[in-house]
Amino acid sequence: MPPRPRQKPSFPSREDLLAFIDREPGKVGTREIARAFGLKNDDRAALKRMLRDLADEGLVERRRKKLHHAGTLPSVVMADVTSRDQDGDLIAAPQEWDEQAHGPAPKIRIQTPRRARPGEVAGVGDQVLLRIEETGEEGDAIRHQGRVIKIIGHPKHRMLGVFRALPDGSGRLVPVNKKDLREVAIPAVATADAKDGDLVAVEVSRRSRFGAPVARVQERLGSLASEKAVSLIAIQTHEIPSVVSRDALVEAQAARPATLGEGREDWRDIPLVTIDPVDAKDHDDAVFARPDPDPANRGGFIIDVAIADVAHYVRPGSALDREALARGNSVYFPDQVVPMLPERISNDLCSLRPAEDRAALAVRMVIGADGRKHAHRFHRVLMRSAAKLAYPQAQAAIDGRPDDVTGPLLANVIEPLYAAYRALKAARDARDPLDLDLPERKILLKPDGTVDRVITPERLDAHRLIEEFMILANVAAAETLERAHTPLIYRVHDEPAPEKIEALREFLHTLDISLPRGGTLNTSHFNGVLARVKGRDVEELVNQVILRTQSQAEYSTENYGHFGLNLRRYAHFTSPIRRYADLVVHRALIRGLKLGPDGLPSTADPQSLGEVAARISAAERRAMVAERETSDRLIAHFLADRIGATFEGRISGVTRAGLFVKLDGTGADGFVPARLIGGEYFRYQEARHELVGDETGETYRLGDRVTVKLAEAAPVAGALRFDLLSQGRIERKRPAASAKTARERPAAKRGKSRRWR
Repeated sequence: MPPRPRQKPSFPSREDLLAFIDREPGKVGTREIARAFGLKNDDRAALKRMLRDLADEGLVERRRKKLHHAGTLPSVVMADVTSRDQDGDLIAAPQEWDEQAHGPAPKIRIQTPRRARPGEVAGVGDQVLLRIEETGEEGDAIRHQGRVIKIIGHPKHRMLGVFRALPDGSGRLVPVNKKDLREVAIPAVATADAKDGDLVAVEVSRRSRFGAPVARVQERLGSLASEKAVSLIAIQTHEIPSVVSRDALVEAQAARPATLGEGREDWRDIPLVTIDPVDAKDHDDAVFARPDPDPANRGGFIIDVAIADVAHYVRPGSALDREALARGNSVYFPDQVVPMLPERISNDLCSLRPAEDRAALAVRMVIGADGRKHAHRFHRVLMRSAAKLAYPQAQAAIDGRPDDVTGPLLANVIEPLYAAYRALKAARDARDPLDLDLPERKILLKPDGTVDRVITPERLDAHRLIEEFMILANVAAAETLERAHTPLIYRVHDEPAPEKIEALREFLHTLDISLPRGGTLNTSHFNGVLARVKGRDVEELVNQVILRTQSQAEYSTENYGHFGLNLRRYAHFTSPIRRYADLVVHRALIRGLKLGPDGLPSTADPQSLGEVAARISAAERRAMVAERETSDRLIAHFLADRIGATFEGRISGVTRAGLFVKLDGTGADGFVPARLIGGEYFRYQEARHELVGDETGETYRLGDRVTVKLAEAAPVAGALRFDLLSQGRIERKRPAASAKTARERPAAKRGKSRRWR
């Protein structure tokens, strides 16, 4: 039990604090500690200093606004079953663990249920969702045990690789997955007429202790000369579900459009419009705004945001629901999309097409002239989009260049939308969310699937308009569900970890920029730094470093706010076609507001939704990695025939092993090994994000402009290696003794950690 408040409170010792944090199962922060120990306001500054010292020493860490002993596991984790111990118990390892900060990942002993049917017991190679407990057994090297909540995936004997033909008609498979180091033999009778260089899927039929495994080609996926094969590599490597089950397809085809006879309000006369990218295939959000006629809200607006009613078609526990949960989200590659839902749902029944009746879950929000929300209410409606607009099209209209579609909508639809946006922008500026300036590049393909060019799309007010409308709707969803006491999945973003803040502080010090010490940093502190470097040579560098300081957003049933947006409560509501989290929020609103029988089941509680949140957070990270790897492979393929060419770029990463360089124009990332930089030993200065030559002081820092030559391209791996042509800056010259020490260091030791990875 936590200590009770004392009659005459004395300040707790470090041991008292650590014991309290260990024992308290719920949220633990300065407020809870102060209440438990009876501390007054005057003591809180000292308490924060002690907690900060404990964090600096690595004794505690902050996770989701809760203090933990450093290096502990959360209550629910995604893990890989790696082996069995000598007693036959399964051993697992968490998929996410910061070994650099906390050392080797802890092992988890899996509890096997006494009564389980075939298929319910995990095995080596499985990916599982575990509920974690600490055993507390002295002398036990494995201090965690886990209970399997769900088996996410079983190991597959199917492999993806490049077929290499041999003279005798047989072949070998070069796996694209870097974890599959051994090549696979393919007998002549099992090649399925695959050609040299084809990307193929094989089924491994036999593995032996000696020699290569033997496989049979199951499917020819195409030649590596086609970029579509590149996205297939990512799909297979990351086991992204891409084939819709027969049951789900049957359900999708049997679905019929919603009608007014289902308790829906008729919003078909409201001229809602969709505003999306030019190449968008599905349109799941529509907007409308008008001045508020209420004299008490002079200058205010009424904003309608209507979102496709996916919950009407995808019922809990259905085949479509299981399919959507397995995917977690849609995955977007330059050449194709792996949708969360079948096209019958995403591109047809739930796409808000112009002049077609569509079911929607809508929120009507009233804002003041200052952009602050006064009230909101959710409605289940039948709507009819007035127009399908693209971002450049809407922007051109408001800039005085309307076309045949936007001209008739300009006065009554488009201009009020932008007027409402200007009010929301004022509220956004007052809220001061994190304002990083990191333009995103987009790969454009030719009709034959090869790379045409890489562009950086212009950021328009039309983009910002939709973004602010969606953020406001997401906040309204979270607030409504909290008031209804309905469980939900939040979109959360924790504040940066103390150690990352300290590293940022040291880096900014090298630029004569300071971050305040003491108290909690907020987004305005970061924005102040960004404003100071605006227009300077270090602008992109500082943006990158601040981005790397931030935590990763995720889904959680525990609300600890959204640091980047500077919002206390936030839930994804606006994209249920492509994000399972949004579908859960839709169902929660239907249940909480009694809008129909197809809401969140009564069995759904914070615990079960917490498990869903863990799964879809992992799926989101999987999609991000797959999308990034595919872009890297596409660009590497695009540049493969330009070996020896010279490029301009910036240093985008600095490690002991060398420099990462991002090229201008294409945004391609490549690596320069440290052993190939100059003729001296370069030391890694972590706090300054730079490599410094021992003899000359020649320095290469994150963000520096450099000239490089393309030395090697590996399209299948998505890797480029550069030779550095430009010299670094000379900031200081080290004593000759240091240079001598570097020259005398054994060559093997110097080169070992700097090889090209």
